[in-house]
Parts: sequence; structure tokens; C-alpha cells
Amino acid sequence: MIEIDDHLSMEDFLRVIRDHEPVDLSVWARERLKKGRAAVEKILRGGEAVYGVNTGFGKFQNTRIEPDKLRELQRNLILSHAIGVGGPFPADVVRGILLLRAQSLARGRSGVREQVVQRLLDFLNRELHPIIPSQGSVGASGDLAPLAHMALALIGEGEVEYEGTVWPAADALDSAGLEPLELEAKEGLALINGTQVMCSVLALLIEDARILLSTADIAAAMSVEALKGSPSPFDERITGLRPHPGAVETAENLRRLLAGSEIRDSHADCPKVQDAYSLRAVPQVHGASRDALRHVAGVVEIEMNAVTDNPLIFAEDGRVISGGNFHGQPLALAGDYAGIALAELANISERRIEQMLNPALSGLPAFLAEQGGLHSGLMISQYTAASLVSENKVLAHPASVDSIPTSANQEDHVSMGTIACRKARRIFENVLWVLTIELVSAAQALDFHAPLRPGKGVAAVHAAIRKTMPHLARDRYLKPDLEKVRESVRNGELVRIAREAAGPLH
Repeated sequence: MIEIDDHLSMEDFLRVIRDHEPVDLSVWARERLKKGRAAVEKILRGGEAVYGVNTGFGKFQNTRIEPDKLRELQRNLILSHAIGVGGPFPADVVRGILLLRAQSLARGRSGVREQVVQRLLDFLNRELHPIIPSQGSVGASGDLAPLAHMALALIGEGEVEYEGTVWPAADALDSAGLEPLELEAKEGLALINGTQVMCSVLALLIEDARILLSTADIAAAMSVEALKGSPSPFDERITGLRPHPGAVETAENLRRLLAGSEIRDSHADCPKVQDAYSLRAVPQVHGASRDALRHVAGVVEIEMNAVTDNPLIFAEDGRVISGGNFHGQPLALAGDYAGIALAELANISERRIEQMLNPALSGLPAFLAEQGGLHSGLMISQYTAASLVSENKVLAHPASVDSIPTSANQEDHVSMGTIACRKARRIFENVLWVLTIELVSAAQALDFHAPLRPGKGVAAVHAAIRKTMPHLARDRYLKPDLEKVRESVRNGELVRIAREAAGPLH
């Protein structure tokens, strides 16, 4: 059981989101929520006009709402703002949204009742997943449209995924033994004023990218062996003179993966002076992406535990302060940075693929084909990689430099952070394919070096790929094989095999 208090770690986040561990409110959170709600009730009794409590929203901030209309105001807010479009977010992102919104509200600075946060946790624990469209957020004033779709389900409107099918929310709540919430003053606004959609997308991306970074180093090591490249550029003395952490880690990975190579010994006296940059500069390129994603992870950790509502309730002195914590700019920049960092892994990978498939560069059979001409081998795999890399260049254009005023220019600068994070995930999926193509290409190239064996880590991964797909002796339909290898990358199986053979990898 995970208890929500003042800090949510990435480890606990993943235990709830992907391992479906139950979650509850801590005693500390319950006390904070009671104090925050008491402050809102005091405001209501005093009759002072406070934004979002007893006024309209956005451009309607100066419109006073009568006390008997406050519940209707909150319900109307959810209904009117739930105008997202596009395909729904996957279940893990939705679970992340629910948990992160509960975490933020549990800090007691939004003035909601305890039962509102508990209902978010009920949805998690009973696996009631609101259908949340992925498009429609501009990333300021929070992720208003998608979070409104989340809140719809709490009040018995909209749709949810439950027990493997999509239900009307009211029916799913009834089946799960829950009543629709009736929102009180401030609670509708508190549910939708936040960055939890973009944060959920980015948090899950950063976790998945850890496997991708290790896989990129494994693919590069295989390509170095396939092309009879030199391991000298990975000497710790080189990175020691420019010790960016990512470069140091990547070079260490490569040394471990290449240790014990018979292929390396076979060309110790070759006349080649230096390798192409895509081989020689792997620590510097992969390492820069590692450092970029490390920075993004730090931004995500702060945001996971942030209060992003407006206005904020400070019960200790009775103040209600309007601010801009809902603005998604920190995540917008981080999402763009993550997308760029991931795209570069594919850029350099595609160049290594070309090095292996081009006989003028590799010294290997053209396109790694047996009986070239009759068979085309892996010729078109490089086309596919090139296409994905070019698509990533379009996707890597930053979303965060854009802004379109909303709410009659009251919200005159927005972050587009959700778009940035969604684009980064699309780039991730493309990089996954490109690295898969490199791994398959390198495995085919290594077959031509037999009986010489590559380094221990490379040899173990090569053997694992060959268990999934046989050597390409003649042209055949390859996509099913590629999909199997891609899944072994995505689920971390190839990284696990490499670690068992080569030792710890970053």
C-alpha cells in the first residue's frame, strides 16, 4: 500500500501506475485537506469575493456567483471545459493523471474536501480509467480540457474504461459501488487547474527512456564490432578530460560490452587511423542525450510533487493568493528537450546502419545480403530508418516557443507543454524502431565475422536476437521479426541479457 503524503517518488509512482499497487491518503494528507477546506468554508461564510470560489472563471473573474449557485458553477465548469479531441490517452497515462492530481490536491492548498481526493484514489484502486482525449490542452491554466474529462467521470458523466470495456461513467460507478460526486465550491476548478496530464506523459517517457539509453549503447557496441571499429575512443582517459556524466557512463558501458572481443584482436594491426564519428563519438553523442534526460527527470520529480492550482489556500494565515503555478512552461521546455535528446539517438543510429549496409564503408556484402542482386537483404531497412529520423526532425521542432492567447486574452501566454510531451513520446516510438533496425543489422553483419566472437555483452545480445529471428540467408518478410526484436527492446529483455553477460550497465 502506497500512502500519499508530502512527497511522491518516481518509484512509488511506478508501483501505483504500472504495478497497480493500492494507494491511500496518509494521516498527514487528511489533516492538510481538512485545514484547507476549513479555510474555504470560512471564505464562504465571510462573503468576500474570491476567484474560483464564488466568482466566474477566466474572463468572467469579476462575475460574482450567488451562494445557491456555487455547486452548479462547479458542475458547469467541468461540463463546459470537457471539449478535448483526438485519440484517448493510454491507461498508464490516465492512471498517472489520477495519481498526480491526487498528490497535488492532498497538499491541502486547493481547498477541496478529503472525499474528492479519495475518489481519485478509488478510481485508481478499482481501475476505473476515465476516457481522456489527448488533444486540446494549451498547457496553461493547467491541462484544462483533458483534466475536465477526468473530472467528468467523477461526477458520473463521460466515459470510463472498466473491466476491459468502455462504459458510460454513471454505469461504471454504479457497478463499482460508487456514487457520483457532487462538487462543492472551488472543487471543480481545483480538479482541472494543473499540469498533471503533461507531467504523467513525461514521467512515463523518462522511465521508458532509461531502457532506450542502455539499448542505444548496446546497439552502438554491436555496430562497432560489426564494422571492426576501434574501442580506443572509449578509453576512460578520453572522457576523463571532458567528464560530462553521460559521456563517462556511455564509455563505461561500451568498454564492458566490448570486453573479451576476438573480432577486435583480429584487426589490431589494420591500417585504418580513425573511425567515422557515428562510431568514434558515441560517448559524446549518447552521453549528451543521457545528461539531457537526467535534467528532464529532475524537472519531472519537482513537478510530480508540485501544487499547480490557482488560487492557492494558505490556511495558516487565512490568505488566498492568485499566482501562476498552473503554467506548464517548465514541462514544455523539458518535453521539447527530451524529444530532441531522443531524436539524436536515432540520428546517429541511422548513420551506423548506413555504415553497415554500404559496402564501400563496411567491407561487408552490400546490404548484408547473401547472393546480392538476387536478394536485397536489409536494403530497405535503412530507408525506413531514414524516414523515421526525418519524421523525428519535424517532431523535434519545439512546441514551447509557440503561444496563442486564450480566454479573451486574459490568458495571454500559454506553454503548449502537453503538445511538447506528446511529441516526445511519438519520437520515442520512432527511436525504438530505428534502434531495432540497427540491432538487427548489426546481428546480420556479425554473422559474417564468424567464427570470431564479439565482446561478451555483444555476443549475448547477438545470440538473443538469433533466438528471436534467424540469419537472413534469403529475402523473406521481415516485419514480424522486427516487431519481436522491438518488443524485447521495449520490455528491457535485451538490456537484461546484456547486463548478465557484461556486468552493470548504466
